[in-house]
Amino acid sequence: MDSAATSTQDEMRAAVVTAPGQIAIQYHTAPVPKSGEVRIRLEGCGVCASNLTPWAGPEWMEFPTPPGGLGHEGWGVIDAVGQDVRSVGIGDRVAALSYNAYATHDIAAEENVVKLPPELHGEPFPGEPLGCAMNIFRRSDIRAGQTVAIIGIGFLGALLTELASKAGARVIAISRRAYALDVARKMGAAETIVMDDHWRIIEDVRKLTDGTFCDRVIEATGKSWPLDLAGELTRERGRLIIAGYHQDGARQINMQLWNWRGLDVVNAHERSPEIYMDGIRSAVEAVVSGRMTPSLLFTHHYPLEELDKALDATRDRPDNFLKALVIYS
Repeated sequence: MDSAATSTQDEMRAAVVTAPGQIAIQYHTAPVPKSGEVRIRLEGCGVCASNLTPWAGPEWMEFPTPPGGLGHEGWGVIDAVGQDVRSVGIGDRVAALSYNAYATHDIAAEENVVKLPPELHGEPFPGEPLGCAMNIFRRSDIRAGQTVAIIGIGFLGALLTELASKAGARVIAISRRAYALDVARKMGAAETIVMDDHWRIIEDVRKLTDGTFCDRVIEATGKSWPLDLAGELTRERGRLIIAGYHQDGARQINMQLWNWRGLDVVNAHERSPEIYMDGIRSAVEAVVSGRMTPSLLFTHHYPLEELDKALDATRDRPDNFLKALVIYS
């Protein structure tokens, strides 16, 4: 297919991070897709916790960002295609793996978009984090009858709670916020524990499991103390899954404990676009089938002009917050 001549000169609004904690909205001509690419008129983009370190302005961060930069959880409708695009076309509603999605338009490679079926019409679908949840769940090898502890009930932890409980596992949800624990119960957690005291949590889980601890433990916070706790809660020959994004420095772990218990330790982060896309396709199937219900977890919505507020809320996690979406009208 050739690019649609009538749709390549549209104006684009884009957020630009100009300095730590500051944004500006710019207007540009929408980009034109090259061969093998599509352009998406985005409906919205999820806000990812991985944005928070760049948002804070570390030494290595360069400002201003490219228009739309940092956004990578977009979905919308294809409005232009480059040459040699065969599998999708103008008018298809898609989730995309793209990298400048804090804007009304973004470009993605043809192989990095997934069509959204009619059952998801009108529903927000930030494909990248939903695919991430599916890939972590796959790497966790959770089965019916297992006891699974999930440490950190944010958006990801809540999705994993639902997936694990619907797979027949007994889920123990551990989080510092009462609201998050209430969400975990709604998503199927059998037990919930407040994450406030290291040794009390260990004793609580010991009692709940008759001293054997958990077959699977998923650490979903990206912080050092919960990673230490995860090792303590994993049973002998159990599997510890690191789902949290550890981006604030080195970690020290109790290797003696990990050795003694013979733990399988899985770093569930992916870097292959092909695996990301497999996860997004699996997420589409899981949402359509009802195995995963993310719509319950999109708690905060912002216009593009308030991206700064969305990022601050993702950092500060006010009451009743789980996941922010930036919506483009």
